[in-house]
Amino acid sequence: MSRQTGSTSRPDQDIPEPARRIGRWLLAFAVLGGVAAWAVHLVVAWGVVELACARGHTDVAGVPLKAVVAVATAVPALVAAAALLTCWRLWSRHLRDDGDRRIGRARFLAHLGLWLDGLAVLMIVFGAVAVVVFPPC
Repeated sequence: MSRQTGSTSRPDQDIPEPARRIGRWLLAFAVLGGVAAWAVHLVVAWGVVELACARGHTDVAGVPLKAVVAVATAVPALVAAAALLTCWRLWSRHLRDDGDRRIGRARFLAHLGLWLDGLAVLMIVFGAVAVVVFPPC
């Protein structure tokens, strides 16, 4: 194969632009999804408990407070676990170290995301244990 002078060969030249955009958003979800889910868990689950208990209620719109907190814990836990699995898949299968700086940066972000998402999943699980062990109010 002949090369044109002055052109640089990049491994992502044959990847269509929509796939690149999806890949960027997928990496962003993989890195930040668990942390965002943990933040939602903290704000919704414990914010609802604090507000309801401060007003002397044991339910929210007719739903028992413990059930609301359980749902506000389960949904973010699923999102954080999905982000962790996405990060693992990207890091282990799709981001092979081939010397390209962009892939190296993406691999570093995926590795960082593994730690962040793992921490987020653990903190949400600890929150779930607190829901089970302690009474809401």
